[in-house]
Amino acid sequence: MSSNDIIVSLDIGTSKVRAIIGELNNGAINIIGVGSADSEGIRKGAIVDIDQTVQSIRNAVGHAERMVGIQISEVYVGIQGNHIALQTNRGVVAVSNEDREIGEEDIERVLQAAKVVALPPEREIINLVPKQYLVDGLEGISDPRGMIGVRLEVEATIVTGAKTSIHNLMRCVEKAGLRIAGVIPMSLAAGVMALTKDEKSSGTVLTDIGAGSTTVAIFDQGGLAAISTLPIGGEHVTNDIAYGLRTQGEMAEKIKLKYGCALINDAAEDVKFKVMRMGSNVEKEFSQVDLASIVEPRMQEIFQLVKQEVYRLGYGDKVGGYVLTGGAVTLPGTLELGQMELESSVRIALPDYIGVRDPAFSSGVGMIQYVSKFMGARGTSTVKKTANRKASSTVSSKPGMFERLKNMFNEFI
Repeated sequence: MSSNDIIVSLDIGTSKVRAIIGELNNGAINIIGVGSADSEGIRKGAIVDIDQTVQSIRNAVGHAERMVGIQISEVYVGIQGNHIALQTNRGVVAVSNEDREIGEEDIERVLQAAKVVALPPEREIINLVPKQYLVDGLEGISDPRGMIGVRLEVEATIVTGAKTSIHNLMRCVEKAGLRIAGVIPMSLAAGVMALTKDEKSSGTVLTDIGAGSTTVAIFDQGGLAAISTLPIGGEHVTNDIAYGLRTQGEMAEKIKLKYGCALINDAAEDVKFKVMRMGSNVEKEFSQVDLASIVEPRMQEIFQLVKQEVYRLGYGDKVGGYVLTGGAVTLPGTLELGQMELESSVRIALPDYIGVRDPAFSSGVGMIQYVSKFMGARGTSTVKKTANRKASSTVSSKPGMFERLKNMFNEFI
């Protein structure tokens, strides 16, 4: 990568669409622009209205463009949902060079061999993540380039998803006038940002609590070991508040953000607020304790479901700790409640960049870090920082959507 490459990540969530512009400067990442727009057309992480989703993407990207003064033509898109699944596979090839030195071509061939796996017709490979390479039976090799050997093997984790969900997501982005440089599983991206090397090796549960869903990703032995999505999140807390206080959902969200607290013991009885109730012109006064008595049970339920899911995935006794991220963990008291309910060490991860120090931006920033870390050496396609660049000049020459999906997986390793 050159010293002034621009990477743009697009996080299409249930409540917000976020576009983040990262600049690579001699290996260091600077976040230079952030665009955010209300998410329309998304329910529980799934696209239910393409036109509304396209408009939300345009609004978020336009916001980011105005902040920095560049034209965005190409983005990396995050994907998540309960259709994402993992499976392991091995690839084996003979080293092709006469001097038996393993080169780039051998690595490409063994990764392609690992992708040969039987899949149902409705599923596709999203990503392939090498866990380890083996050279003539020697295990634990992370990068075999330059080594001498006859037989090269790779043990890899294959991330698959439903074709319908993948193609609908890509369709929305392309209808918004953007070219897709790559599709990245959100859990992998968030793991790069949120977890240390030791945490990835010791059985850590990365819990991303979004608006419409909660993603549970278990990292073990240095990589992503299991993943699951629960259909519950911060939106359910908002709905509970709207029902409990008998007010509109929009008002309930504002009250949650301003006065919400996940622990009744941390709430203050003297903090009061008034709510316009539905079907009435009369405002009723409530205290922060009243609000917390609605929020705490739902947040407890989320953590209990996360814990049950970890046991269901077979990691109940192997967990070294939990790392929380996502927009819903910003409620005061969430960390303490998580520690009590999960009965383990818990911390909240957030990006360490000015302008995005919020758990809601973890996945978007993680995508930029993922691209720079794993795709930088492969000549990643990025947007150059050129003022008033026309998106049409790069979009017009792009291959078809399905051809791009087929070809871009090579870039992700």
